[in-house]
Amino acid sequence: MKHSRLVVIGGGAAGFFCAVNAARLHAGLEVVLLEKTGKLLSKVKVSGGGRCNVTHAAPDLAYMARRYPRGQHFVKKAFGHFFVPDTIAWFADRGVQLKTEADLRMFPVTDDSQTIIDCLLQEADRYGVRVKTNSEVLAMHRTAAGHWQLDLGQGNTLEADAVCVAAGGYAQAGKFAWLQALGHRIETPVPSLFTFNMPGNPITALMGVSVPEAQVKIAGSKLQELGPLLITHWGLSGPAVLRLSAWGARELFTKNYHFTAIINWTPAYHETSMREALQAARGLGGQKMHSKNQFGLPSRLWQFLLTQAGIPEDMRWADMPAKAQQQLTKLLTAMECPVAGKTTFKEEFVTCGGIQLAEVDANTMESKKAPGLFFAGEILDVDGITGGFNFQHAWTSGMLAARHCVKG
Repeated sequence: MKHSRLVVIGGGAAGFFCAVNAARLHAGLEVVLLEKTGKLLSKVKVSGGGRCNVTHAAPDLAYMARRYPRGQHFVKKAFGHFFVPDTIAWFADRGVQLKTEADLRMFPVTDDSQTIIDCLLQEADRYGVRVKTNSEVLAMHRTAAGHWQLDLGQGNTLEADAVCVAAGGYAQAGKFAWLQALGHRIETPVPSLFTFNMPGNPITALMGVSVPEAQVKIAGSKLQELGPLLITHWGLSGPAVLRLSAWGARELFTKNYHFTAIINWTPAYHETSMREALQAARGLGGQKMHSKNQFGLPSRLWQFLLTQAGIPEDMRWADMPAKAQQQLTKLLTAMECPVAGKTTFKEEFVTCGGIQLAEVDANTMESKKAPGLFFAGEILDVDGITGGFNFQHAWTSGMLAARHCVKG
């Protein structure tokens, strides 16, 4: 028997993609999309600095799957059914062209997230998706007739033949209670994609300074990342830190976000080779150290590191004391930065955790516990690093749920 009504819970990327494609693919299906807030596609709006990092131009499935700290095997199966070229084609068919940047992130050519929002809203209108804001689902259960009944509060209910939960990531485990009541187990949610707070650290005076490639390690762990690093007024950010926060989400949570980050500002060097390089630099003789930076670091950072090493502005290379050379070597290749807390990256809040993946069919997004119940997006225990990976998971999971929500 064919489903007559699909209810999609969540007005974000995954929810909209599921809703508009379900309505498009299944003639006669009534699709209702419920959003608990008054805003639709809010994360799409702010992502990529307001440009919307739609996806990532990955060369293959394996490359893409390795960018997910949680859910690698799950997304690899799912991407076999709807992958990056499919996303590009889907938007192109609707007049939205995407472009690839040097780091393989993909954006609309307009550089405006509103382009993606408008496309999805137009599709919803075109296929008659009923969008209801300020509509939160408090509970759901099976009726005697086998339908889903959704409790919207204040005595309001809604029946559905199929439901797709695309409600995003919940910060607190208690928010999953209504899904646990259906028999699903939850991986405890903890934050992912966050920046490192370093209150009182003098390096924060360099806010705005960035290094194109630095290595960041977490002391006492195997966690390390290489990539661009940005100094902010509260601490450290940039892709290297954000990727590290994703891979280390659970481990850093157990440390209550108090740990030591070790930075190599010059990853082409290690401690021994840097010591040798500084020794060789003594050959610069009478040149002042503060004005001669041979490691390609931003001048403000270079001067800061020299000052931290106790090297005054008028010191010449030939006069560098052995103790200062040793201190500078350590600051350049293994600077210790005590971290005490985290800050959400812009407004792009991401969690790791969610519905346990063993309980969901990666080929269809249908629950293995409750037929007719589907999941899409961040409600699942899947999260990617920055670069368009979380959106690709949203498009893929939304599309698979849309394809399979009606049983032929």
